[in-house]
Formats: sequence, C-alpha cells, structure tokens
Amino acid sequence: MNWISNYVRPKINSLFSRREVPENLWTKCDECGSMLFHRDLAENLNVCSTCGHHMNIVPRDRLAALFDGGAFAEVPVEQPVQDPLQFRDQKKYPDRLRAAQRATGEREAMLVAEGEAGGVPVVAAAQDFTFMAGSMGMYVGNAILAAARRAVELRRPLILFSAAGGARMQEGILSLMQMPRTTVAVEMLKEAGLPYIVVLTHPTTGGVTASYAMLGDVQIAEPGSLICFAGPRVIEQTIREKLPEGFQRAEYLLDHGMLDRVTDRRQMKEELVTILRMLLGMPAAVRGDLPAPGLSSDGASAVHPPPAATR
Repeated sequence: MNWISNYVRPKINSLFSRREVPENLWTKCDECGSMLFHRDLAENLNVCSTCGHHMNIVPRDRLAALFDGGAFAEVPVEQPVQDPLQFRDQKKYPDRLRAAQRATGEREAMLVAEGEAGGVPVVAAAQDFTFMAGSMGMYVGNAILAAARRAVELRRPLILFSAAGGARMQEGILSLMQMPRTTVAVEMLKEAGLPYIVVLTHPTTGGVTASYAMLGDVQIAEPGSLICFAGPRVIEQTIREKLPEGFQRAEYLLDHGMLDRVTDRRQMKEELVTILRMLLGMPAAVRGDLPAPGLSSDGASAVHPPPAATR
C-alpha cells in the first residue's frame, strides 16, 4: 500500500480542487455579457442590473409582480380540441405540446388571472414565449375570450401582456381564425366601456401584432422589444435595402407614433396603476400600506368606470 498515493495525494487534491457550482445559479446577460446571480436577477424582475436589458420572464412571475402581494386567482379557460388537423412535421403536434408542458409546467401559452393591482381590481392575461414561442393557437383565443368575458362580468379593466412568435402553424387556418375572435373579444370590452391596456414585450410578432396586441386603449412596451408583423430580416430580403438602426424596436415605434409609452419592467406596475386610475376616474394612488382616499378596503369603487368609451 502506497501511503502517499492512496492517502496524502487525495487529501491534497480535495483541499485545492475546484468546487463544482450548480449551473443554474448564474445567468449571462445576452446584451452585455454580465454574469447575474439568480436571486438578484429574480428580485430585479429578470432585468439586467448592469445594462438594463429585459430578459424573458414567465407569466406567473410577471403576474405576481403586477398583483398586490403577488396574490391572484386563475381564470379557467376552455380546453380546445388538442390536434384538430392531425398535424405532423418532425414530431406529432401532441408530442410537441406535452414537451412544452413538461418544460414550462404550464398547460398552454397564456395565463389568465384576476386580482388587485394597487387597489384596483383587474383581469390580466400574459403570454408565455417559452411555450412554443408563445404561438397563438385556439387555446390562446379561448384565453382572451375568457379574460374579456370575466372582465365584462366583473366590470374590471383588462391588462394583456403579449409575447409571441405569431400564429401556431400546427393549427393552420384555425390558428389564423383567432385573429377575428380576439378582435371580437376586445370589442366586447369597448362596448362595455372598460379599459383595455396592452403591454407589448419582446418579441411580439406575426398575427398577434395584427390583432389583439395593437388594439389597446393604451399601448405600452418594454424597452428594446421587437414589435412587428414581418421581422427585419424578412423585410430586408424582400426590399433588398438596409433598414434603419433599431427598426421595429419599441423606441423606434414610440418615436413614430405606434406606442404611447416605453416603460421599464420595474416601474410597470406603478405605471399601469396610474393609468388605470386615470381611466376609471379614481383618485391618485397613495404610496404605502394605506388605501387611496375614497376607496373601501376591497377596492369596490374601482369596478365602476365612466360610461363613455376610453378611447
């Protein structure tokens, strides 16, 4: 038995060897390359503390940041026929759906919830880009209809966070039919005189942009978000010309009148609450734990918007 080889050397190696660190503790910023500790990143709502780059955030975390105390109740959404076209490319459509459900822990690409934001009762819907690129299928159409109906039933405003790569090709024409369906849902809100606010996040493209994502009474976007129907690369290849710097980004669209605001995610709740209170004719929010003047503890007066249309 070699005492040095079997005891001394392993002991020295254990003292000086590099300890393994779990890979999920750090995230690299796509924009500036900074390494961000996962807890700090989560507390900053997935916004880079170095350069302010807005990374993807899942709907549950987004809604938790919107609603008071992170508390909300999910609104049930009707489940459509799973594979109406029996579509298959490299994989069967049901297999792709199951893989996305395992990866995200969500049933589909949109989450609908209700709760209070700054004391204002609201209904909110958020798309999940990590679920098949947030593609718009029949479930997303059902979700927006469910959100609009719930908002009309409770006389609450609707806030929608869009994030999509467009229509879901596995559902073909049935996916494209969600464009008029969701437009009808938005019209229900307008007829009821309820505010409809859209927050466009990165990216919002395709049929989503051509329907419910651009029909809000107020259009807000997160910084640097790509918002378009056809992407810049497709347009450049079609017209064979170089596009302007930042073309189809949120700041470019704001300068050209397609957006009302570009707001940092960390200030989004305060911005939305301020806008909602203005549209609903409510007094300004009071900072701190006390409710705003004239409001009951349950915020009941927030559900009575002015009769006139919001836009």
